[in-house]
Amino acid sequence: MTKPKGPVLIELNEAAAEGPDRAPPVPDVMDPAPEGRAMQAVALLAARPRSRLGRFFWTSAGALFTFILSIAAWAFIDRLFADYPLLGWVALILVGLFALSALLIALREWTAYARLMRLDGVHKAALAAAGSGDLTAARKVVGRIETLYAGRADTEWGRSRLKERAGDVFDADALLSLAEAELMAPLDNAARLEIEASARQVATVTAIVPLALADVAAALMANLRMIRRIAEIYGGRAGAFGSWRLLRTVLTHLVATGAVAVGDDLIHSVAGGGLLSKLSRRFGEGVINGALTARVGVAAIEVCRPLPFVALPKPRVTNLVSRGLAGLFGTSRGGKVAEEDGIS
Repeated sequence: MTKPKGPVLIELNEAAAEGPDRAPPVPDVMDPAPEGRAMQAVALLAARPRSRLGRFFWTSAGALFTFILSIAAWAFIDRLFADYPLLGWVALILVGLFALSALLIALREWTAYARLMRLDGVHKAALAAAGSGDLTAARKVVGRIETLYAGRADTEWGRSRLKERAGDVFDADALLSLAEAELMAPLDNAARLEIEASARQVATVTAIVPLALADVAAALMANLRMIRRIAEIYGGRAGAFGSWRLLRTVLTHLVATGAVAVGDDLIHSVAGGGLLSKLSRRFGEGVINGALTARVGVAAIEVCRPLPFVALPKPRVTNLVSRGLAGLFGTSRGGKVAEEDGIS
């Protein structure tokens, strides 16, 4: 059988006959925008409301544990006195030293908490004096602030200038503004540097460390340290428990006001519009977590600052993050933004 010499016709079905112009479009799959999950988790963890039942449980459990430990220590020392009197005295001295150290730590925590309450009292008195226009009340507030910062080298120049010029001011608002301009400027600058360092640390850990919970732990510790340092800068000197309480206060306020939510305004203001599209998702998460850390720092300044922002501008999150992350993600806006911010 011979093969046909003519052309061979191959019939194609309708689906195979479709050309590239009729092919379905390739779906545009894009990763979701960075959300700052580490800082979101920190905010929810620290700002979670504590139930009265849980507080009662842990208080009673701590009291029971302390009672059992005390009875066991007393029985142990009593047996040592009966069998080995010398070792009994050694154990009694060690227990006494431990009790003394615990008492000193409790006293330090109480003193730190009292200083935080003192700052809050000065802040409320300043708001009341500014609202009423009472010059006598304003002078009392300024005197309390001078006493608070007496002996500090970073406020010595401002205190001397305030003392020279305060006698010529006969208006409550002007006197409070003068005190803010002379005393708060160096403290605001130190607090700004702490916020920038914390934002840079949180952004770096988020972008580099691939572990799931490492960024959450780093963000929690960095924010706790930042808030503690801000309190110390303004004269609070928060202890361990005071720092945690202050962190809860700040984050509870931010969660209530929705400031920890990531919106388009935050992404565009921090990332410069299309910058996040040029970076990986981890780097984008780092930028957003750094921005949320800066928000926490600004809220901590408002909580710990003895005077409200009137004469001096409040730090802006965009400027803080831009300076904190300058060079870390290939940005170079640090010098420009430093000129834009009122705090130098």
